[in-house]
Amino acid sequence: MITVEEILEYLNSDRVEDMTEEMHECSMRQSQAAIKQTMELNTKYHTPEEIVSIMTELTGEEVDESLRLFPPFYTDFGRNIHIGKNVFINSGCSFQDQGGIYIGDNTLIGHRVVLATLDHDLNPYDRHLLCAPIHIGNRVWIGAGAIVTRGVTIGDGAVIAAGAVVTKDVPPYCIVGGVPAKVIKFYWTIEEIIEHEKQLYSDSERYTREELEEFLKAVNR
Repeated sequence: MITVEEILEYLNSDRVEDMTEEMHECSMRQSQAAIKQTMELNTKYHTPEEIVSIMTELTGEEVDESLRLFPPFYTDFGRNIHIGKNVFINSGCSFQDQGGIYIGDNTLIGHRVVLATLDHDLNPYDRHLLCAPIHIGNRVWIGAGAIVTRGVTIGDGAVIAAGAVVTKDVPPYCIVGGVPAKVIKFYWTIEEIIEHEKQLYSDSERYTREELEEFLKAVNR
C-alpha cells in the first residue's frame, strides 16, 4: 500500500501529474484524516499545550512548544506543514499544504490568512493540478485576510499588508500590499539591514550587500 511519505516525495518533487490512482486515493485518505483532526481542534476548547500536541499529530513532525495558534484552523492535508519556533497563527487561517508550507521562526500570521500551494492549469479541457511550495522567512508578519499563492518565497522580516494577494516572491525587510501585491517600500536602509543581521545571524546566513542591492534594483525597475 502507498504511504503518505511516498505521496510527500512526489508532491515535494513537483511530480503531481505522475501520481497514480492509488496515490490519489492515499492522498484523499490523508485529507479525510486532516479534516477529522481539525474538526477535533475547532469544535471544543483546548489548552495551548493540547493545541501543540494536535498540530504535531496533524503535521507528522514535532511542533515546537512555543507555537501559539488560535482556532479555528483549516487544512486539507496537514502533513506538509513545517512550523518554526515562536510562531503565532491567528484564528480562521486556511493552509492548503500539499505543495509544502515552510514557516520561519518568530513569524506572525493574522486572521483568515490563506496559504495555497495548489493551482490548476488554465486549459479548460485539462485542469490538472499545479503544485509548488510556499516559503515564509523569519520574523515575517502577514496581515489579516492576505492570500499567498503557490511557489512564493517571502523574505525575512517582510510585512504583508492586510488583504494582499501575493503571487510573486517578496524581498526581505519590505512592506507589500495590494491585488496583486507590490512592494510599497523597504522600511530599513541596506546599512540598517546589514547591521541588524550581524546581531542575529552568522556570515553564511546573512544577506550580502550585493543581494540586497539586487532586491532594490528589481523593485525599482
